[in-house]
Amino acid sequence: MEGLRRSIGWPAAALVLTCAVLVLVPTEVSATRFIVGANNGWSSNVNYVIWAKGKHFYLGDWLFFVYDRHKMSVLEVNKRDYKNCNSNHPLHNWTTGAGRDVVPLNVTKTYYFISGKGFCRRGMKVTIRVEKPQPRPSSLP
Repeated sequence: MEGLRRSIGWPAAALVLTCAVLVLVPTEVSATRFIVGANNGWSSNVNYVIWAKGKHFYLGDWLFFVYDRHKMSVLEVNKRDYKNCNSNHPLHNWTTGAGRDVVPLNVTKTYYFISGKGFCRRGMKVTIRVEKPQPRPSSLP
């Protein structure tokens, strides 16, 4: 009888422990897709400082650049090249040639994007500060 009690007690304790862990573990935050420049896309007709203001970019989100592939590009650069609109030494060239480029925000840092071919000087540059997501507690009853 004692062996039977022990075998019933242990699974019940494991179930209680599992439920406690589920309540304490935060729920995962879902990723967000941001269309850079919203309806205007990646163009010289957008003030990207205003577009990015008030937005929170989290680890796991991604940016979607939509633009005229024959004229513009999407270049990730360092802060100095961002300020000077220098496209000569990009950290990464996200331009795929289709004009529909996806950039995963998979590092917590500040990203600097510019368009080459003179468009940066016309305002086509954006700074994206990526934060760690703030998990919300589970809403289990």
